[in-house]
Amino acid sequence: MKKMPHSLARWSVALVLAVPSAHGEPVLELEVGTGDPATLFWDTDFGPSYYLYGSGNMVDWAYVEGFPQAGTGAPMEHLFTPAARSGFFLLVEAPPAPAGFRLIPPGPFEMGNAMDVNEGLDDELPVHGVGLAAYYLAEHEVTKALWDEVRTWGLGNGYPDLPAGNGKGAGHPVHSLTWHDVVKWCNARSEKEALDPCYRVAGAVYKTGASDAVTCDFSPGMGYRLPTEAEWEKAARGWSAGRRFPDGDTISHDQANYYASTYHGYDLGPTDGFHPTYDDGVPPYTAPAGTFARNGYGLQDMAGNLFEWCWDWYSADYYAVSPVNDPRGPAAGPCRVFRGGGWNGFGYSRAAYRGLSFPSIKFYDLGFRLARTATP
Repeated sequence: MKKMPHSLARWSVALVLAVPSAHGEPVLELEVGTGDPATLFWDTDFGPSYYLYGSGNMVDWAYVEGFPQAGTGAPMEHLFTPAARSGFFLLVEAPPAPAGFRLIPPGPFEMGNAMDVNEGLDDELPVHGVGLAAYYLAEHEVTKALWDEVRTWGLGNGYPDLPAGNGKGAGHPVHSLTWHDVVKWCNARSEKEALDPCYRVAGAVYKTGASDAVTCDFSPGMGYRLPTEAEWEKAARGWSAGRRFPDGDTISHDQANYYASTYHGYDLGPTDGFHPTYDDGVPPYTAPAGTFARNGYGLQDMAGNLFEWCWDWYSADYYAVSPVNDPRGPAAGPCRVFRGGGWNGFGYSRAAYRGLSFPSIKFYDLGFRLARTATP
């Protein structure tokens, strides 16, 4: 391949070097002139979506703005100006994601606290490899407006005890909901959109009550559900291996809505306390959903704002016995897992932090985001 000096260089995916990656997809290695405009282009099929990710070291990946794009059968291209002479692109072809969701491609990741063992809690260890099938995760937490819309439908269609929930505003994430509330709401949204509900009790669609015998159908094509704990952590890491937070090893109020404490060397604050933009003296001090920058998978607010319910029952020792592929937690237990950190806590926004609560409890710093199993 020869770079075209002082003009637009065009690099075909068919011509660049493909090297194996840890994610099960080919990586495209490019060598171009620093500062010279270039174009990456490739053929497409009609229908699939094309996700493009970039990296300078094949460890830390970030989604490329403007993607995914739907294939039309015609060539697709990405115009860019390299900041370094060489770099890598990862191209993923997948079925289109539901609106408001991002594809989390299949493949392995390292789960658990990869930092100083004294920094986290014992239940974040051992670090262990986990392989996950492809799934979709919502770009941000469920808003009060969306909760209200589905709840109104549900109350008239066989879901009699969906609570009102709370939220700082229509565009803020909904909170103060039990685990049972949110999984019933997931079923209601699925039925509202003519999708098969994931959650059942004794074979019947789960619509009312506070059962601890809920089962989940994770099959492709099913409706909305909570992510598993492993799905949540992989998505939060955003294809960056062994980092403390979704955006790296440090955190600040420019990156997330949380209670800062510069006692921690990784907390850049810049001052201790609640986020000054959202601390209006009337808690909860949530930010509108989707306020902060996206991580490598294109997701927002994976650190801070609200903790997020997950599917799994909690066990402090689960990592020692976890299945390698698609772990979904213990078979039973008194508490369910939540993840992500909230507006009123520090140290909890680390990607490896594991929270737990009885499923019948609700908090004003606890909400949820939706997942769906991807269609192969």
